[in-house]
Amino acid sequence: MVISVEHLPLTFGQVVVVIVVIVVIVVVVVVVVVVVVVVVVAVVLVVVLVIIEIVIVIEVVVVVVVVLVVVVVVVVVTLVVVDVVVLLVVLVV
Repeated sequence: MVISVEHLPLTFGQVVVVIVVIVVIVVVVVVVVVVVVVVVVAVVLVVVLVIIEIVIVIEVVVVVVVVLVVVVVVVVVTLVVVDVVVLLVVLVV
């Protein structure tokens, strides 16, 4: 499906908004994928530890803490990126 520019008169502000929306969607998708991967890795680690029968409460706590720290870092980075993008858009427009 080809959309010609003639039939779609967009102002500079609208173009910037569209670009920002696309960037935000991409960032959110990346964050979701990273969180899912981290959770899957953590679950696999716990399962492997259970299979090997070396599960100690401390190890499980460490794994949970690491997962939580990674998730928090990812969320904070995402919020910072979104804030910077929004700030740039506000400054540009």
